Amino acid sequence: MPRKTAVEVGADGVAVVTINNPPLNLLSVDVILSLKENIEGVLSRDDVKAIVITGSNGKFSGGFDVTVFGGIQGKKTKKELGFMSIQFVTDTLEAAKKPLVAAIDGPAFGGGLEIALACHARISTSSAQLGLTELQYGILPGLGGTQRLPRLVGLQKALEMILMSKRVNGEEALRLSLVDAIAPADKLLKVARQWSLDIFECKRPWVVSLYKTDKLEPMGEAKAILNSARIQAQRQNPNVMHPLVCIDVIEQGIVSDPRNALWKEAEALQELRQSSTCRSLVHTFFSQRQIFKPRKISKVAIIGGGLMSSEIATMLILRNYQVILKEKNEKNLSEEISRAKENLQNQVKHGKATQNDLEKAFSLLSGVLDYDNFKEVDLVIEAETESLSLKQEIFVELEKWCPQHCIFISNSSTFSLRSVGERTKCQNRIARVHFCLLPAGMPFMEIVRTEGTSPQVTVDLIDFGRKLRKTPIVVIDRKGCTVNDMFVTYLLAAILLSERGVEVYKIDQALESFGMQFGPFRIIDMIGFQAFVAMSKMFVERIPDRSYKSILLSVLQHHEREGRCNGKGFYKYDNCGKAYPDPELNNKYIRKAGNLSNVTVDAIKPTKLYDTEIVEMILFPALNEACRIISQGIVIRSSDLDVASVSGIGFPTYRGGIIYWSNSFGSNYVHSRLEKWSEEYGDFFKPCDYILQKSAEGISLEKETNQAKSKL
Repeated sequence: MPRKTAVEVGADGVAVVTINNPPLNLLSVDVILSLKENIEGVLSRDDVKAIVITGSNGKFSGGFDVTVFGGIQGKKTKKELGFMSIQFVTDTLEAAKKPLVAAIDGPAFGGGLEIALACHARISTSSAQLGLTELQYGILPGLGGTQRLPRLVGLQKALEMILMSKRVNGEEALRLSLVDAIAPADKLLKVARQWSLDIFECKRPWVVSLYKTDKLEPMGEAKAILNSARIQAQRQNPNVMHPLVCIDVIEQGIVSDPRNALWKEAEALQELRQSSTCRSLVHTFFSQRQIFKPRKISKVAIIGGGLMSSEIATMLILRNYQVILKEKNEKNLSEEISRAKENLQNQVKHGKATQNDLEKAFSLLSGVLDYDNFKEVDLVIEAETESLSLKQEIFVELEKWCPQHCIFISNSSTFSLRSVGERTKCQNRIARVHFCLLPAGMPFMEIVRTEGTSPQVTVDLIDFGRKLRKTPIVVIDRKGCTVNDMFVTYLLAAILLSERGVEVYKIDQALESFGMQFGPFRIIDMIGFQAFVAMSKMFVERIPDRSYKSILLSVLQHHEREGRCNGKGFYKYDNCGKAYPDPELNNKYIRKAGNLSNVTVDAIKPTKLYDTEIVEMILFPALNEACRIISQGIVIRSSDLDVASVSGIGFPTYRGGIIYWSNSFGSNYVHSRLEKWSEEYGDFFKPCDYILQKSAEGISLEKETNQAKSKL
């Protein structure tokens, strides 16, 4: 087995110790032991004056391999707990009698950065990325990062970086004093070597980060900052403990002794890495990542007018894609470009882009009336009206005009991809993309493929989605949008409860307390009533036997309520878009909808529901729909729906996604609750056969589907 670190001693007396665990030089027990052995070796050599630690292939270290988190471990002795943070990082690296300098290029995350923090100086490239990212996995920095980072950059900035898992580049790291100098990649080692010799010769300061105090705020101010951080952490994630534990550990080092705080840090890490939150977050992390080798997509053409086309065009040019809009005539083309320009101006108006951004983005947009300019496009998005013959004609033309590598995308939810492309010979290049009915801030994208869609096209589209800052999942071709089925079911369940007497704001509060990004009624307001009514109508028409036909939205629309877009929905909105409860909502509108539905509110049990029951009555129908999707083989693996629930409906990441969450109470419980509600309130709650089967077998609702797995 090749060694995980390497040593080279130069004629200048500087030993360069290189972490060599490609591709990201991730840390593990083996890597740490190898690093410790080599560091101790060069410290004992008389011909070594100073040491530089770096990573191979332009990557310092991506931190600890995430696979070590979330497992069940036995109780450790105090010596075992302190081995890495105390014995190695503090007593070997930081207490070394020879200066150590970290030479940082590429990623320096988590434990990788913590090793650099214990060095006596840090030199990085401007493009290096530095951050303590542990909290996104449900743990805290465990190699002294909670103590050293505040002493280098100040408490306020350190809390921001740690609690948000925020990464900074080399330039910002220099401004924060996180690194001491910037060097080009080809001169990084040279500068670091000289810096270490300067420390050895007392020309530069020998800084021990753990006991540095000049960047720390005065004690009174520090306590106020810590208390504010606690309040914010509780408000943002009321159901998780690891941010609060991390703040406590940071505070211990500031008000007491930092070395003692290292022991508290080690104990907290040992406990947190075995928590259900850690396991859920690690599950989500792996569900979102696969290894792909995508081709580059630079130029995109969009065919068809309407709001959808201009929205897609705006999104693409803001991500620096060249976009060609094709329309039937000059009038439609002019309207389309005007809508895109208006979208860009709204981005500037709301502070999401600058005027320079607008001008640069608009320069990437062009309009055409024919296919002459399609000879160099990498991707075409067809967003025409729902006419099968028109779509088939378009795809025949695309096959004639576009290059062989070009991918053809249909935005239709009505016709199968096989039907759309049946007159072409390029069905292996045809797929569908849904951005779905989602409010802003939920970065989800659904990629639909057929058995004939090539694996290369699939991975290209996954990469395309990620570059748009979306979270993509891959599903099999079917009518509708997979995540919308879960999403609409979730929202209809909330409406059903409200029409039966549960207060709208109590429902939203219960779901937000559970950890949902927004309550269901806030989401409907954000989407807009018109869009939601259209989508739910399609859902009800497609599966009438298990849908809920609501009257509430039509009642609200009759009274000129359309959601946040016109300032009146389930909430009222001020000129800044801030939401306020509407005291008239229940008595004036919901009671009217209940009367029209022949629902006698006083006779319905949900009015006395606890928050936990509200959460289950709204989320279990969505879980039920997710299980139908699994049973039909539409997704590659059940964890794809965990990703979809997190990115698509705002499900709390720390609960691992909607399917993973169900493991906490089991399939039998889910089945019994749905069965009970279906008897009381109808087939909307009727458990699907998949849940019935899993309940009878007494096993988890999770399932790894093999269909199409080998292709990816």
